[in-house]
Amino acid sequence: MEVSSAANNVKITGNIKSVADFQSIKSTIDALAKTHKNIAINIPDSLSMTSSVIGYFNKLVLKDNITITMTIGDVKLIELLTDLNLESVFKVRKA
Repeated sequence: MEVSSAANNVKITGNIKSVADFQSIKSTIDALAKTHKNIAINIPDSLSMTSSVIGYFNKLVLKDNITITMTIGDVKLIELLTDLNLESVFKVRKA
């Protein structure tokens, strides 16, 4: 998995599956959250997302008042977030 960012946009390529992936995502987004209240996250090819990443994104939205917009390429990940009732919280849309 790789994380890249530019302005308030974050692109996460590959599958999100390990603790190291979570730490990489968290450090990148924490740096952006210091200067941006709206963050766009593009996840073109991950099939799933670890619970730690989901919990972290939830904290950003509900506690830190960061607006997250996710563009997701894989239908399985969209279905997961829909099943968890997080599709509207993360403003999920299909890539």
